[in-house]
Amino acid sequence: MIATIQPGHISGNVTANPSKSAMQRAVAAALLATGKTVIRNPGLSNDCLAALEVAENLGAMVKRVDEEIHITSKGVAPFYDEINCGESGLGIRMFTPITALADRNITISGHGSLVTRPMDFFEQVLPQLGVSVKSNGGKLPLEIKGPLQAKDITIDGSLSSQFLTGLLMAFGSVAEKATITVDNLKSKPYIALTLQLMDHFGVKVKNENFEKFHFERAQSYRACEYTVEGDWSGAAFLLVAAAVAGKAEVHHLNTQSAQSDKAIMEALEKAGADILPGMFTVIVGKSGLQPFEIDATDCPDLFPPLVALAANCNGTTVIKGVSRLAHKESDRGLTLQQEFGKMGIRIDLDGDLMHVHGGTGIKGARVFSHNDHRIAMACAVAALTADGPVTIDNAEAINKSYPEFYDPATAGSIGGNGRGNRKTLTT
Repeated sequence: MIATIQPGHISGNVTANPSKSAMQRAVAAALLATGKTVIRNPGLSNDCLAALEVAENLGAMVKRVDEEIHITSKGVAPFYDEINCGESGLGIRMFTPITALADRNITISGHGSLVTRPMDFFEQVLPQLGVSVKSNGGKLPLEIKGPLQAKDITIDGSLSSQFLTGLLMAFGSVAEKATITVDNLKSKPYIALTLQLMDHFGVKVKNENFEKFHFERAQSYRACEYTVEGDWSGAAFLLVAAAVAGKAEVHHLNTQSAQSDKAIMEALEKAGADILPGMFTVIVGKSGLQPFEIDATDCPDLFPPLVALAANCNGTTVIKGVSRLAHKESDRGLTLQQEFGKMGIRIDLDGDLMHVHGGTGIKGARVFSHNDHRIAMACAVAALTADGPVTIDNAEAINKSYPEFYDPATAGSIGGNGRGNRKTLTT
């Protein structure tokens, strides 16, 4: 699909799309629970749908009832010898330890950029827990056989916080007395979200400064009702769009959320945007924007919207955390440099730092998403203040996390219930 975004002013009320991070974790917890879990405000992006399919293949019964998802489960009891996590990095890293709870051979696969991402950390850690693992030279597919045996273990937290999420959730189902010790943990807020959700489903973990996670007794996940909160990572693009090209009121955002991408508020404040935060609503408006400095190490998914914001600031913005970008849907440091370069914005990469030279004016251009949903959305936001239309090739990449993003008549998009005037043409 090709999307052509015209420059323009935006305004309106927007409902943030459901958090795919929270949704996928809730699906995993519902699989591990016994009984029927009801998920309200469910995410239905490609990653979320892949998680629901994995839960089904691992033994749960999944049913959509009106605007809810009902998941009935008796724990991990696979129906098939293979599961496919789609293109979800969280899905593959979280569901692999959970799948390892089963006492049978299972092949775990994916597609798209997921097949190029390194998976050798599974071979480093899971055998220590009694799980046999075989990869394709450190890549997918994985062949595993459990059952996973929860015991004291030390892991390198820089490998993947998403893998730690899966390990924590699997331990919550079988650990009687065990401790996971983590060195050099990245993305602590994502782990806080995991622990928050596990607690909601009845499993408590003693967290010692995000360095030790203690399971002090045998526990079981409890089927329950869960409402998925708004997604700060997707809403970041809406908030930046408002800050550079108009005004928007974004609903269903929990300003007390554990989601790390809530840090977009810090960036907007430093840049000088007009902000009026409430408990579940954030209003952002255009103002004179100044360059800023921010450490995005714990929220690497914010780099694309931060670059779109920085491109509109009058000066050079410095963003820290480039080392976290190499193994996303694309190598985002290089991809942002390349695609924003086409729009006349110079980006310099200096080790772990990214320097975005704003204030020079954004040019209309033809860009490529690299099959990366966040690159597509960042380019679309940048187009709002360009001197001409921006055409995005492979624009359908947004379906991974935010299928409604281009649709001005959808409450989950920038247009918000059709009240915005952002002009979008999709072909």
